Amino acid sequence: MAEELRFIHPDDVETQVFDWGSIKWLSEVRVTGATRFASGVVILDPGKGHARHNHPGSDEVLYFISGEGDQMVEDASGNPVMRHLKAGDMAFIPEGTFHSTINTTWEPLRILAVYSPGGPEAFLRSLPDCTIVPAGEIPSK
Repeated sequence: MAEELRFIHPDDVETQVFDWGSIKWLSEVRVTGATRFASGVVILDPGKGHARHNHPGSDEVLYFISGEGDQMVEDASGNPVMRHLKAGDMAFIPEGTFHSTINTTWEPLRILAVYSPGGPEAFLRSLPDCTIVPAGEIPSK
């Protein structure tokens, strides 16, 4: 984006669409010029979620905005720790730690995701199952 934005509306940014839901990165180097973090809204469709994965080099915070689901974060010994989280709850995932998130309800699960430093959002954009919907357009499935 030529001009670094300070105030961002969801229509200002592209949507990353996956078979499990979508993401709008409202602050990342391509949008705001931020290099120390990236943040966006993740929507997990009912019954869907992210399989076990990690983000080498970036801490992650997941703040549950609405809905609920099962969040797994491995402990320091690599053992999976599962919690059922809902709106108002947060999970902290240290860099390189394996985790997964599954929407366990019939309604969309909305999460604010923050990476520090940014970078995983660019990796997600490059995945073959990621469809990019341009800013201002409505994703269709």
